[in-house]
Amino acid sequence: MTAVAAPHPANNARLLPSVGVLTGRALRIYRRTPQLLILRIVQSVAFLLIFRYVFGGAIGTGTMRYVDFMAPGLLTVGIMFATIGTALGVAEDHVGGLFDRLRSLPMPRSAVLTGRVLADLAMTVAVLIPTIAIAFAVGMRVHTDWGSALGALGLLVLFGFAFVWIFVAVGLLAGSVQAAQGISFIVMPISFASSAFVPTSSMPGWLQAFTEHQPVTVVVNAVRTLTQGAPAEALLGHSTGYYVTRSLIWIIALVVVFAGLAIARYRSR
Repeated sequence: MTAVAAPHPANNARLLPSVGVLTGRALRIYRRTPQLLILRIVQSVAFLLIFRYVFGGAIGTGTMRYVDFMAPGLLTVGIMFATIGTALGVAEDHVGGLFDRLRSLPMPRSAVLTGRVLADLAMTVAVLIPTIAIAFAVGMRVHTDWGSALGALGLLVLFGFAFVWIFVAVGLLAGSVQAAQGISFIVMPISFASSAFVPTSSMPGWLQAFTEHQPVTVVVNAVRTLTQGAPAEALLGHSTGYYVTRSLIWIIALVVVFAGLAIARYRSR
């Protein structure tokens, strides 16, 4: 009798339904613990208010109002901080054995990480929207057209997508929730060593060489020129297209590198 090979478990379930189930699971965690979302929103808004009303009068930004200079930077940095929870959640699921249990089920392996990424990206957008509303409430204005403003919003979402993958990789590689939390706070020095809150021209020359070419500065400047137009371009020294192109290159590179690391780590277990 000829033996018939058993179908691979990954072929027993379609990708999209599996992704939908796992995305829903992750979203239900946020729904049942709304303080996770609330704390992220409060943190982002607190930074916005501090820089708007405490430091705003002490930082020179040429002909641009400081609130218009700072708000795009705060929104970009807020995206980074909003995704830190991804590393903690992934590390907890990893250490707790959830991923091992999911591997035993008849679903594509790619669905596990994809579902987590989509859910955390949705929560990141949920933090971004009220922060934008508060930014407008405290005086930020768009000085270009709304098409450019929507382009800036899309760029922020793509940057959030890249950072979700970064923190998925951190969560899988860290080995524990505590280690993931410690590693994640590398975003603090990266965010301040950028053009998010002050012009890089005010920094020492050795620091400018780093800040002007790191991804946070590039994305901040792209969002800034998309929303503020000619005054931002004059202050920063390059066109909107220059910053947008470099931003997309950085985002693609970050996704390729860290999604690759995350997938390799997940498959190696």
